[in-house]
Amino acid sequence: MPELDFNAAVEIIRKEDTRYDRQAYAFVRDGLDHTVGEIRKKAGERLRKSRHVTGPELLQGLRAHALEQFGPLAKTVLNAWGVRRCADFGEIVFNLIDSGVFSKTETDKREDFADIYDFDEAFVKPFLPRAAQTAGAIAAATPQSAGPA
Repeated sequence: MPELDFNAAVEIIRKEDTRYDRQAYAFVRDGLDHTVGEIRKKAGERLRKSRHVTGPELLQGLRAHALEQFGPLAKTVLNAWGVRRCADFGEIVFNLIDSGVFSKTETDKREDFADIYDFDEAFVKPFLPRAAQTAGAIAAATPQSAGPA
């Protein structure tokens, strides 16, 4: 069977599943390339050929790629494409797997993409002033009062 062109595959996917913009699919494809490149860079000469990328590894790579590409607008851009949480990236990946564009191992599953990071923490917090980051951390660590005693 001939290999399906990426753009054609995305158009077929989007006829069945309209949740995500076509740009989200292109971003995930580019983010996978970015992630593989980063893994190779960290491994140095030990990794000459591609290896499988796990869901959590891909999510971290997508996070880094989004921050590099879009900076403080990363969450806004992803949200505009229909991507609001890590599981959305997993849905895109599995749509690409189901269409034959990506491949998977026997152990890969959608759940690998669940709740690896919160989008506000990942894409908004890095751009907040340090004082706001510290205040948020203190508020999160302080037990909330149930009301007057």
